[in-house]
Amino acid sequence: MNNKEWYKNAQFGMFIHWGLYSLPAGEWQGKRNDFPGEWVMTYNRIPIKEYEKLATAFNPIYFNAEEWVLLAKEAGMKYIVFTSKHQEGFAMFKSDVDSYNVVDATPFGRDVVDELAKACRKHGLKLGLYYSQELDFHEEHGGGVNYIDPWLGCEWANNWDFPDKSKKDLNILLEKKVKPQLRELLTKYGDLLCIWCDDPCDSTIEQSTEIYNLIKELQPDCLVPSRVGNGLGDIHSFGDNIIPEEEYKEGLWEACVTMNKTWGYKTYDNNWKSVDEILKIKEHLNSRGVNLLLNVGPDYLGRIPAPSVEILKEIAKRNNNK
Repeated sequence: MNNKEWYKNAQFGMFIHWGLYSLPAGEWQGKRNDFPGEWVMTYNRIPIKEYEKLATAFNPIYFNAEEWVLLAKEAGMKYIVFTSKHQEGFAMFKSDVDSYNVVDATPFGRDVVDELAKACRKHGLKLGLYYSQELDFHEEHGGGVNYIDPWLGCEWANNWDFPDKSKKDLNILLEKKVKPQLRELLTKYGDLLCIWCDDPCDSTIEQSTEIYNLIKELQPDCLVPSRVGNGLGDIHSFGDNIIPEEEYKEGLWEACVTMNKTWGYKTYDNNWKSVDEILKIKEHLNSRGVNLLLNVGPDYLGRIPAPSVEILKEIAKRNNNK
């Protein structure tokens, strides 16, 4: 069975947002914010040299890939999508392209993607990898310069370290980092369910096409969500926490949903959805032909927060009692 056929029946997956942003956990210089934890670098305009210090403190000694995978499997999830590189630009895998990665830049020194890939294969789950292809706040040529987020109130670009927009050239980032890292992800970790691109922003149709074609060249069966941009993609991905009402009989559809208000870990976000609410969302989506990709945000020690674990274990319990 190819990935398209398999995905159509999967219905339920686990999204995992984990990176350096789990360390500040939504706080910076004594201030808390109301925005998702993974955007801490952007809305606090943290200089690269300052933000890089987080890597020297990142040592999640309780990270256990098998525990994560088994928790997902117990809850009835069929696949996992993990943030291999979020907008902060930090790779959660060993990259020969850029030393700003979890193996080379942290005391932890372990390849998170590799451990997750092995655990997924061992326990029969498929693995997809999120990769922010344009937004990269660690890079001068990261995109997003022409979009001001009405919620965050700022551009989706590092315009504090690199204020001169005229010097930005997304093609440089694509050739220097994006394409080579995608090649690493697609050749080092076995067969992948998907490369979950995100936030195309300023990408041209040519740039989105280059990324899509590269993925298909290296792994023809690897799916690409619509967030690769410009109308391309195999999976129609709704906006964050969007629950559609329509029924979708044709094609592949997915809604990504948080358990609380954030994607990346925040110590003080306790706005947890109830188990009943999550199961209602899942039933609603699945009945309309849409997969639910439900997010967890592990903390800086590598632990999935206790409320998330409790929710997923209760879902597992109810599944077993059907």
